[in-house]
Amino acid sequence: MDFLNLMYQRWVAFSTDPEVLATFFNNRFLLILLVIVLIRIKYTTYSSMWASALVNIPGTILHEMMHYIVGLVLNARPCNFTIFPRKSPDGYYVMGSVGFRNVTFYNAVPSAMAPLLLLVIGFYLNRYYLPLIRPTMLNYVLYVLLQTIIIENAMPSGADFRVAGMYLKGILFYGFLLVALLIFM
Repeated sequence: MDFLNLMYQRWVAFSTDPEVLATFFNNRFLLILLVIVLIRIKYTTYSSMWASALVNIPGTILHEMMHYIVGLVLNARPCNFTIFPRKSPDGYYVMGSVGFRNVTFYNAVPSAMAPLLLLVIGFYLNRYYLPLIRPTMLNYVLYVLLQTIIIENAMPSGADFRVAGMYLKGILFYGFLLVALLIFM
């Protein structure tokens, strides 16, 4: 028992050493390595639909909530919301979905691309929250895990792109707005 206590004390001393923490926090290689390890752990669950769903639930909730909120704001009238996985006819698993009753040219593109708003949330967490957390290894690993979940689930799915692509007027309208915004900023 003394051996375990000694090992624990050494780990605490090592993981709270300011030089070690500074090296860990400022090393982009270690950050990328940590993200890849987290993603590999996630992918190992893909052999089981239910294990995969359990690992993906936090990100699925964020992704589908963005669709729901933007659809609600833009009058797309969300009619169903699910985070329970199901097998699609093409053999792939669908982790969640939001259905709409009033998809039109003006709300299809923003409702379909809504998960991209998670990138804004991730950016603000990085900018304003990270400096406030106490610099420990555990806090850093949890922060990287949270950011990995947010950024990975900010990417629209293939179905999201198909829905957005169905409305050429909407693509042209929002493309024009984006170009105008970039020109006049």
